[in-house]
Amino acid sequence: MRILVANGPNLNLLGAREPRMYGKETWAAVEKRLRKVAKGRGVTLEAIQTNQEGTLIDTLQERSKFQAIILNPAGLSHTSVSLRDTVAAIGIPVVEVHISNIAARETFRQNSLLTAVCKGIISGLGTMGYDLALEFLAETNVPDWFQKA
Repeated sequence: MRILVANGPNLNLLGAREPRMYGKETWAAVEKRLRKVAKGRGVTLEAIQTNQEGTLIDTLQERSKFQAIILNPAGLSHTSVSLRDTVAAIGIPVVEVHISNIAARETFRQNSLLTAVCKGIISGLGTMGYDLALEFLAETNVPDWFQKA
């Protein structure tokens, strides 16, 4: 199984940006941990982080490369109809991950345009949310349970 972990804007600053909100762990440390977990589960993991909405959309549209996607759209969650339409169109399962609890944040951050077109959402569990999404996707054997639209 091949899984993409895709991160949106500002997640390259993880560990330095608002550590009280997002923690002190860097994205490099999170990615290293996820690769170890993936290897142990027989999963091939590809990871990207981009501050560019178009690059994120282009990568998600390469759907034939992956069986599933773990997506932290960051601030694009609340603003990008284009990203929502991409997730709806690609026909593979996407688990939405947020490090902070978006339901407990500022009003403008409480609604994700993507949640309704994702298979699930993990929010507020810190960087462990990525691990949980990976474990879920690896355990459920995505091709067996996911019905393509």
